[in-house]
Amino acid sequence: MTQTPVMPVHMQRVGFDPVAELAQVRAAEGVTPVVTPFGITAWLVTRYDDVRAVLSDPERFSNARTGFPLARQLGLSEDEAAQQRAGRLLGMDPPAHTRLRRMLTPEFTVARIRRLAPRIEEIVADHLDALERTGAPADLVAEFALPIPSLVICELLGVPYSERAQFQRRTRRQLDLSVPMEERMALQRESRAFMAEQVARAQADPGDDMLGMLVRDHGAELTRDELVGISLLLLVAGHETTANMLGLGTLALLLHPEQAAAVRDEPAAIEPAVEELLRWLSIVPQGMLRTTTADVTVAGQTIPAGELVALSLVAANRDPVLVEEPDRLDISRGAMGHVAFGHGVHHCLGAPLARMEMRTAFPALLRRFPRLDLAVPVEDVPFRPHHFIYGLQALPVTW
Repeated sequence: MTQTPVMPVHMQRVGFDPVAELAQVRAAEGVTPVVTPFGITAWLVTRYDDVRAVLSDPERFSNARTGFPLARQLGLSEDEAAQQRAGRLLGMDPPAHTRLRRMLTPEFTVARIRRLAPRIEEIVADHLDALERTGAPADLVAEFALPIPSLVICELLGVPYSERAQFQRRTRRQLDLSVPMEERMALQRESRAFMAEQVARAQADPGDDMLGMLVRDHGAELTRDELVGISLLLLVAGHETTANMLGLGTLALLLHPEQAAAVRDEPAAIEPAVEELLRWLSIVPQGMLRTTTADVTVAGQTIPAGELVALSLVAANRDPVLVEEPDRLDISRGAMGHVAFGHGVHHCLGAPLARMEMRTAFPALLRRFPRLDLAVPVEDVPFRPHHFIYGLQALPVTW
């Protein structure tokens, strides 16, 4: 029988909130040792200013060097570890990271994403129409939050939407730390095989989508493994993160009805509301593990070279240094400067797309169903306590 893992302090939640112990660490020592979900000890950084400083310093806090101990921990051969790293921007440092990022950046500029706005509005409206036809009650995760970003990223990449059920199933279980490691690694291999098929198709006949663009414009510069790695990262990140923001964010608004009304009725409230929800929810609780390349001092703690460092994005976003009363949801402040999308060279490439989807979906949902409410007591709404990306299993609603 598989034992349910105990999550490290920075990944534990009580509903929307991090556990009180995390705030105590931030207020006291600021940096503390933790055992990561991989069973390896790391130094946890909790304060906003320190988290941003680490994110801004890829020379002393390396993403690339972390891959080697993790590969050994997972029992990967050298060849498989190299294949897994290829194209995986989150596991790279400059200049290798810069080389790949510059190929993708033009596709994710704010101006380019704005051109997608009519299609995103159409996708949202189609799913609201389907909800209305089916009638209440409904599971907003399955019928709204998950399919919308999945369809958007599939169209953007050129991946058949008909395959969504399989890649969603694989992704959810890969990110679930209560699933045995052997199964998660097998699912990861399945996902790579699936994406390798998509890359081969694009190489044979490149379309107008992003995968086709990469093949046409950069095919001579990228190996197949790099194309697979890039595409797989975009596919997983492009649907899983925004889907959890839409589900968890809707629940947060339903529990704060005056703020939900503002999002529904006041166009000027939407943009700051999305930023505040990103800060307050911090669905990605931990940044990528980094490895120190020299002896460093963070919050008065000396961390030797070669040590792992974990960044608590949720603790940083709930730091009183960033906003007053950080544990209170207040969509009127719209605090920019949060680290929900990271910071520095690894700042989330897809942030403009995620923002566009949320700015479209939240008000459209609340306008279509102004009486939207929970169909079960709030204590019966199932969260996902063992996932790398925090969210809901389901969100039963009525209207």
